[in-house]
Amino acid sequence: MRLGIMVSDAIVWDVVDAIRQQAWTGEHVEGKIYVLDVVDAVRIRTNERGEAAVWTEKEHFMDKIKLVLLVMMLTMLSGCAESSALIRANNTSIRTDIFQELTNGGTVPEGMADLHFTATLKTHRPGIYSSKDIHGTPDYKILLNIDGQAMQLQGILHEENSARVRLVDPEAGDGIRYRFSKRMRLRAGAHRIVVAIPDEEIAVQKEISLVQGAVNNLVLEPVYSTVPGNKRLGINNTTRFMKGIRDIRLMLNGRDI
Repeated sequence: MRLGIMVSDAIVWDVVDAIRQQAWTGEHVEGKIYVLDVVDAVRIRTNERGEAAVWTEKEHFMDKIKLVLLVMMLTMLSGCAESSALIRANNTSIRTDIFQELTNGGTVPEGMADLHFTATLKTHRPGIYSSKDIHGTPDYKILLNIDGQAMQLQGILHEENSARVRLVDPEAGDGIRYRFSKRMRLRAGAHRIVVAIPDEEIAVQKEISLVQGAVNNLVLEPVYSTVPGNKRLGINNTTRFMKGIRDIRLMLNGRDI
């Protein structure tokens, strides 16, 4: 990715520092920042040259606002990069002895715990934005990795055209409903878990503690992207599944983690 931005001399190193801090990963593929002088500029409409052709008094004032917006944009890009790195690092198993998949429950042995993962979410129908888009198809999956053992969960899906049940309902409308469920048995205690939706480029990493001899419930809830509200109806910006998933929320035994 190449990002080009022209700023005044007064804030150039603030911009460089903002880019460097947000892009830093510690890896060799981070890239480089080039600082180049603009020798001259000409405003075509007025034939002004130099700084007068580039900056007005208002634009000088806007420099700081642009810097804030740049930092916000870089923060978002950094979040995407972190999620992509998590997905790549946890997409395959490096261990196979962490958990056992279960088809039914039964008594939990001493020193062990059951983990029941569930998720329900809604996407747009396949092919709306691209013929290669896998939203709304069986290939849309959730990645789960516990202490280095990974699995791809395939959901049960069906068409759903639900009516709005309240004034603001993010899942109202015509789309595809997914339901994911998996039960596993593993040692009780602390574990590192990564949950991701690879096709949304969203991933989170958490530390969890499982209660011995019990069924621990891990629930994924989607956070849909925002759409403008309706000021006349007094509705602020709201979320809608058709705009995609921008984040995920995890709850263990009814509590946010």
